[in-house]
Amino acid sequence: MSMDITFLGTGSAYPSPTRGASALVLRREGESWLFDCGEGTQTQLMKSHLRAGRITKIFITHLHGDHFFGLPGLLCTLSLQSNPDPNKPPVDIYGPLGLRSFLWRSLELSHSQLLFPYAVHELVPTRDQCPAEEFRDFSCLDRGEVPPQGPRGRVLQLGPGESSYLLEEDEQLVLRAFRLFHRIPSFGFVLEEKPRPGRLNVQKLKDLG
Repeated sequence: MSMDITFLGTGSAYPSPTRGASALVLRREGESWLFDCGEGTQTQLMKSHLRAGRITKIFITHLHGDHFFGLPGLLCTLSLQSNPDPNKPPVDIYGPLGLRSFLWRSLELSHSQLLFPYAVHELVPTRDQCPAEEFRDFSCLDRGEVPPQGPRGRVLQLGPGESSYLLEEDEQLVLRAFRLFHRIPSFGFVLEEKPRPGRLNVQKLKDLG
């Protein structure tokens, strides 16, 4: 399995003419996974060798603006570059609780209709992830509402004794999120390759002694 990472932005607070806000892309098996989507990520993508249409998963670490304010615009641009396809799998978006409501409201208020489905999977934070006075409970923001398009997405919580959230798993890798301490609830992501045992030609080894 081949993987490579492209940093689209490493700045904080706001983008500059020469440095974008937080965003990086991991490419694997013909797919692109975007981690954070700060303001200006679209512009950085256009300057890179990457194709925005290859993005199949998006991961948001936390809900400070310099890490996700570029997301609604990017989704709208991806839609402009897409053809309607009812069988296309949804773009999976992972992030802290509250992200789903933000996207629904942003797209609704701007009358934006995406030509592809997307699903927002929310990570439920624990109260020890940030200073007590900064913690906000966003669990009721979209309760009872019907998704504007596509599947609603999962709500992921830590089980008793668990230290990470299982996001994706296939025959090659496991993707997990783990809690970080920040001014607001924040998450890191770990991509782990599964062991790939080699194959031994037993008879050849015997022949060689």
